[in-house]
Amino acid sequence: MTGANGFSVSGYGPERAGWTRLFARDSLARRLDWPILFAAIALSFIGAALVYSATRNRTELNQGDPYYFLFRHLLNTGIGFALMIGTVWLGHRTLRTAVPILYGLSVFLVLLVLTPLGATVNGAHAWIIVGGGFSLQPSEFVKITIILGMAMLLAARVDAGDKAIPDHRTVLQSLGLAVVPILVVLLMPDLGSVMVMVIIVLGVLLASGASNRWIFGLIGAGALGAIAVWQLKILDEYQINRFAAFANPKLDPAGVGYNTNQARIAIGSGGLFGTGLGKGSQTTGQFVPEQQTDFVFTVAGEELGFLGAGLILLLLGVVLWRACRIARETTELYGTIVAAGIIAWFAFQSFENVGMTLGIMPVAGLPLPFVSYGGSSMFAVWVAIGLLQSIRVQRPMSA
Repeated sequence: MTGANGFSVSGYGPERAGWTRLFARDSLARRLDWPILFAAIALSFIGAALVYSATRNRTELNQGDPYYFLFRHLLNTGIGFALMIGTVWLGHRTLRTAVPILYGLSVFLVLLVLTPLGATVNGAHAWIIVGGGFSLQPSEFVKITIILGMAMLLAARVDAGDKAIPDHRTVLQSLGLAVVPILVVLLMPDLGSVMVMVIIVLGVLLASGASNRWIFGLIGAGALGAIAVWQLKILDEYQINRFAAFANPKLDPAGVGYNTNQARIAIGSGGLFGTGLGKGSQTTGQFVPEQQTDFVFTVAGEELGFLGAGLILLLLGVVLWRACRIARETTELYGTIVAAGIIAWFAFQSFENVGMTLGIMPVAGLPLPFVSYGGSSMFAVWVAIGLLQSIRVQRPMSA
């Protein structure tokens, strides 16, 4: 008897097959990449502490319960971890066959945001309120379906042995698949998510072996698209103001530049060791907006200091390092492309989030993977970890 991940479990009854696959000699547990798993767990728990510190005194947000956001962050982490296990159990190859369904569902959900069911949160019309205090940001899951969909198309003929690299027609088809949800997300407009998706597309194409002409062509098209978006005034005024404040940090420090200025003050005040969890004056004084989500890194900088903030960056580096190793060791192009798309996603989003708190990147409303509060983001990044683990466990034992 063979499970979804290809592990032999003969000699055991169906009710024991799953557990045997977990603990047998040629088992799922033995093949897992434990460093990336431990790093992701550590980031999530550090995030829980930072979220608690940032929200325990925010009575206008936590409904009078100082543990409100802490419990929800831990709940989101638990659900995300379960989704990771389910993703590994199914396997990325099984999900490959379900890409048309997953892609159609993700596009349907982002289209729902443009209907009266969509809601605006913190200036971004990118959410669907599902009730019970919970909301869904479909663009987080679009990142995954773009990776899976493009990988399926680009690797199909290569993995079958018909081609050495994807041909131009295949590349064009994969770009068409990515463009549809990207344009819908741009109409929200959710510029931060669009930036991540564009980087994902470039990472996927680079990993696929597609001609460099496509890469340079896309970079040029992206530049022209950015100009067109600016000229057509697709962006909301607050998004334009963010870029203006990035270009000129002294512009309206009490207005559009307030977030970045306060973020830098918070990080700079932490010194080497920090003020101690829950003892940061900028955090307890609520001077930095959205500290539990987009600006959670400022809590680390102030209360955990350079060492604590550096630990977060180190753990993110471990995630990226192990993901690169998984991409290198897999013997199938499909797995390599999926891993590369996740690497591009995590690397750029982490750089953008930390960079905007330091003033070296524009504010784009992107969460810090695993650390920031937010269910949709947490679920998506843990599914991505599940995909990486699946790619690793399905490689040959000699790899």
